[in-house]
Amino acid sequence: MPDVKAENRRQITFREAILEAQRMALQEDPRVFLLGAGVGGPSGVFKTTEGLKEKFGPRRIMDVPVCENTITGIALGAALAGLKPVLINMFTDFLFTSMDQIINHIAKYKYMFGGRASVPVVIRAIIGGRGGVAAQHGQPVQALFAHIPGIKVVMPSSAYEAKGLFLGSIADGAPVIFIEHSWLYDKLEAVPKEAYTIPLGKSAVKRKGSDITIVADSVMVAMAMAAADQLSQEGIEAEIIDLRTVKPLDHETILASVKRTRRACILDFGYMCCGISSEIAAFLSQECFGILKGPVIRVGLPDIPLPAAPSLEAIYYPSAEEIILRIKHLFNQYPDKA
Repeated sequence: MPDVKAENRRQITFREAILEAQRMALQEDPRVFLLGAGVGGPSGVFKTTEGLKEKFGPRRIMDVPVCENTITGIALGAALAGLKPVLINMFTDFLFTSMDQIINHIAKYKYMFGGRASVPVVIRAIIGGRGGVAAQHGQPVQALFAHIPGIKVVMPSSAYEAKGLFLGSIADGAPVIFIEHSWLYDKLEAVPKEAYTIPLGKSAVKRKGSDITIVADSVMVAMAMAAADQLSQEGIEAEIIDLRTVKPLDHETILASVKRTRRACILDFGYMCCGISSEIAAFLSQECFGILKGPVIRVGLPDIPLPAAPSLEAIYYPSAEEIILRIKHLFNQYPDKA
């Protein structure tokens, strides 16, 4: 965290941190503007753009029709012309209708033009559907975008991370998919009043431990912390790494931790098939095969769409209890040698 006095921090929610970061970016740089369906409404997009249109006007807070492919093209053109658009989608699912713009153009123009073309677009999108929204609202597709060269993928785990990573995304200048988890929006945390940036590609060790490394993203960090507290009471001390960004991955921090603990559990709020957890597990198998005390274990979403029924939704998502059971099973199967 930045070196600031305690009195310069106050408790705000994740959504307030996002709103504050956008306000600061708009004030600091006249090239920054927001566009998306509903951004200029009375409460904005889930209250994360509330009041911005009144402060900055319709030319910088552009409330546009529901036509994702078109507005993504507007963001692309504006970025190529020297502006810094922040494109807001209510859900990650809506990005699918503009995949050609994102993958074939936004991700590739800098490379194709030898660095002479810059596309500093930040695309905000939300995961974590609940309440029967079912299979088309909030799909965790971070691995899909992480697979594409030229795009960075950010997944903040808290209000502090959200503010710093958003301002870091604006400063980075690369195309960024900024994925927010809806379960975190009302979570409070002490956040500095002033602007600060968290560089992309650098993870954070949120808890020190000696027995197992837990690597997590987004809301899974909070689950990891809850699981670690319980495991500690049973004599298992977990070290927790908050990825912050899943593209680029901070291989160095992950590797250093696992080399010390010699066990690893990967938590990703996404599908495990060809996912972020698969990538990290493969990396650790390659780099730590000779020192691991047991297999790398993973916890994520089942390979099925999110069900609408509340009873099925309740068992669809991972939990701290599942993490505890999986880790205890690992230690039972592969205990320390005498």
